[in-house]
Amino acid sequence: MCAHRLVDDDLPFTVDRVSGTPLAVQVADGLRHAATTGALRGGDRLPSSRELATRLGVSRTVVTAAYDQLHAEGWLDGRHGSGTYLTAAPAPATAPPGTREHHDPAAGLLDLAAGAPSIDAIDPAAWRRAWRTASDRIPLIRKDRRGEPAYRDAVAEHLLRHRGLGAAAGTTVLATAGSSSAAGELASALLRPGDLVAIEDPGYRRAAGAFKAAGMRVTPVPVDDDGMRVDLVPELAKLVYCTPAHQFPLGARMPAGRRVALVEFARRTGAVVIEDDYDGELRYDTAPLPLLATLAPDVVVHLGTTSKILTPMLGVGWLVAAPAIADAVMAYRELTGTGPAPAGQQVVAALARHGDLARHLRRLRREMPHRRALVVDALRSRGLEVRGDDAGSHVFVPLATAAQEDRAVAAARRLGIQFDGLARHHLGARHTFGIALGYAALPAAELPGAVRSAGDALVGAVEWSA
Repeated sequence: MCAHRLVDDDLPFTVDRVSGTPLAVQVADGLRHAATTGALRGGDRLPSSRELATRLGVSRTVVTAAYDQLHAEGWLDGRHGSGTYLTAAPAPATAPPGTREHHDPAAGLLDLAAGAPSIDAIDPAAWRRAWRTASDRIPLIRKDRRGEPAYRDAVAEHLLRHRGLGAAAGTTVLATAGSSSAAGELASALLRPGDLVAIEDPGYRRAAGAFKAAGMRVTPVPVDDDGMRVDLVPELAKLVYCTPAHQFPLGARMPAGRRVALVEFARRTGAVVIEDDYDGELRYDTAPLPLLATLAPDVVVHLGTTSKILTPMLGVGWLVAAPAIADAVMAYRELTGTGPAPAGQQVVAALARHGDLARHLRRLRREMPHRRALVVDALRSRGLEVRGDDAGSHVFVPLATAAQEDRAVAAARRLGIQFDGLARHHLGARHTFGIALGYAALPAAELPGAVRSAGDALVGAVEWSA
C-alpha cells in the first residue's frame, strides 16, 4: 500500500501583492518550483484550495485557478473524496537557477561550444501547449515516411516566410531526423558505394561520418573567407556538401559568384549539391543571399533542422528536393523501413499552428545580436581577432598555431569552460586553428562571466607562445 505525505507545513513560497504578476500565476509558479526543487514530491497530498488560500492570504478563487492550471499541465491529480495530489513530476516547466541543461554533461563545464540552441528563448507556456496538443493525437497505426502532413505544411510555410524558398520551385518537402541523418539517406539513395563526396574542411564532421557509414569516399575541400573553394572540388565528386549561408564552423557567407560557380559545376558534372542551412533563419545584419535551392532546384537539395532554432530534443529536420531526388529517398526509406519519428514533427506543427514558432524566431533575432555584440566586444577589447558573419549563434576566434589552440582549450577547461577547437572539425590534417565560440547555450546572466573566462584562456594561450 502506497503511503502519501500530507503537506501540512508552510509551503516554501509566498505571493507578492504589488507584483505585476497575477496572484494565480504566482501560486502556480511557486508550486512548480517546490516540485522541481524537491520540496514537494510525487504523491504528496496538497492542502485544499480553501486551506491554501487561508495560508497565503488570497481568495479561494486564486488557488482554484492555480490548481486548475497545474492540473491541465499534468502536475496535479484530483481524486474525488480524497484530495489533490502532486503527480510524479513531469519535466520542469520553470527550472530553478543552475539546473538548466546548459552544462557539458560529461564534465560539468559551461557550454561555449558552437552549434547549441538557446533553450532560454523558448516560451515555457508555448512549449507545454505544443506538447499537450501533440499528445491529444490518437496513436498512429502506421507512420507516413514522408513526414506528418501538418509538419510538412508548416515547413513549407516556414521556408517561404523566413528563407524565401517557395513551392513554386517544383520541389518536394520531406521530414528528416536531422541534417546528418538526411545526408546519409541522400548518399544511400543517390550514390553507389565508393562514390566520391566533397565536403568543406574544416566542416561538419557528423555529415562526413554519415557519408562514410553509407560507404562513400569523402574528400575534404578547403574553405577560405568566402566559404568552400569551389575551384578545388574534384571533377569526380558525385555529391558536394556545403553550408553556404553560414559556413560551419568558420562563419563565412558564400558570395553570389561562388554560388553560381558551384551550380555550374553540378550541372556540368551531374553532381548533386547538398545545401545545409543549419541556422539560416538567424541573420541580423542584412538579408541573406538567395538559397542555392532557389537558384538551382534541379541540382540542389536543401536541408534544415530544428536543433539550432529550437532544441535537438525534437530530433526533426527537413529536406527539400526535386521530385526525382525525393522519390529516390522515399524508395530508400521503403526498402529499409526507416523514416523520422512523428512525435517531434507534431510538436513543431503545433508550435507553427499557434504562431509560437514565428514568435520564437522573432525573440531569437532580438536576443542573439545582443549576445553576439557582448562576445565580440569583450574579446576584441582583449586584443583578440573575431571573425564570422553577423549571423547564427557562434563566432570564430583565429589562432596562429595548433599549440595555441590546444593550450586555449585546456586553459578554458581548467576555468570551467567548454571550448570548441577546430581540431575536431578537420577531416584531414589540421591547417586552420582557433576556437568556434558559441553564445546561445548559456542563460544571459551567465554569459558575461563565461566570456571573461574565455578571454583569459585565449589571451593566456597567445601570450604563452609569444
